[in-house]
Amino acid sequence: MEGTEKSSQQHPDSLPELGQDAVTSVGPSSPLPPAMTEEERLELQEELARVEDEIQTLSQVLADKERQVAEMKRKLGISPLNELKQNITKTWQEVTTSTAYKRTSETLSQAGQKATAAFTNMGSAISRKLEDVRNAPTFKSFEEKVETLKTKITPSAPGGRSGSQDDGVPQTTDSDGFPAQDAPLH
Repeated sequence: MEGTEKSSQQHPDSLPELGQDAVTSVGPSSPLPPAMTEEERLELQEELARVEDEIQTLSQVLADKERQVAEMKRKLGISPLNELKQNITKTWQEVTTSTAYKRTSETLSQAGQKATAAFTNMGSAISRKLEDVRNAPTFKSFEEKVETLKTKITPSAPGGRSGSQDDGVPQTTDSDGFPAQDAPLH
């Protein structure tokens, strides 16, 4: 017990351990457990005191080592923020190399590829369908009618004529001397 008191005086900031209270509370006046002799009790008390003293010594050594580490980090310029950044980077690397991340990434990649293929196929199908519609006889007939209507509606050439004299078609005139007009479409 003297070693415990001595070390407590050296480091006044250390707190007594819970086990120490147990040693001081167990004394000759406390009743013995039914299967324990006085000699066994004294032996256990000595061992308990020794183990508690070791725990206190180890706690002090740990505190000293933690102070040394903090001082070394300060001298090296390692701040808590730098450590946090390094930990985040390390954690991210661990996540990206994990099996679950790789499987998820592969699944998303395959889904993206399938979606792209589906959109490409859909675009091709729409293009083919529009081409089929354009080649259909009904559409061709409609296209020809629109073309005919367009040629009849286009503004006439300068000089009051709708056609050119170079096209080889004779121009007809009505009784007033004006070019003949085709009958309007109704």
